[in-house]
Amino acid sequence: MPKGLRSNARHAVHARSAEVVIPDRLYFRIGEVSELIAIKAYVLRYWESEFPMLKPVKNSAGRRLYRKQDLETAIEIKKLLYEKGYTIEGARKQLAGPPAPDAGAASGAAVPQRTRSENTLDSQHLRAIKRELQGILTILSSKC
Repeated sequence: MPKGLRSNARHAVHARSAEVVIPDRLYFRIGEVSELIAIKAYVLRYWESEFPMLKPVKNSAGRRLYRKQDLETAIEIKKLLYEKGYTIEGARKQLAGPPAPDAGAASGAAVPQRTRSENTLDSQHLRAIKRELQGILTILSSKC
């Protein structure tokens, strides 16, 4: 069994999640996210403390505002924990990406190729930056 997977089936009570249709909006409140992905709000708040990639912004009143990227991350966390049986640590490592290749594994003077996952991470990162900037613009335009 791969490291980071749970052997007990007590978390198997959660039914396999159907594809979640994410509405086309910039921000979602924690209650909305909770309903969309069928997870209690306190679980989402706990996941925020355990998964550094799940970072909703907070409005001026201190309320959490989840972006589409945060919602997608929460859905992926739920799949890893409840469907695939990963532990929190195992899911965190899985979301962080594959481990760095062994330095001794490369032979010769091969030029490192960018993998598809690296390109995807870069494009995801750029989309996240774009969404963050749009959110800042929204916040600034509402203050005027």
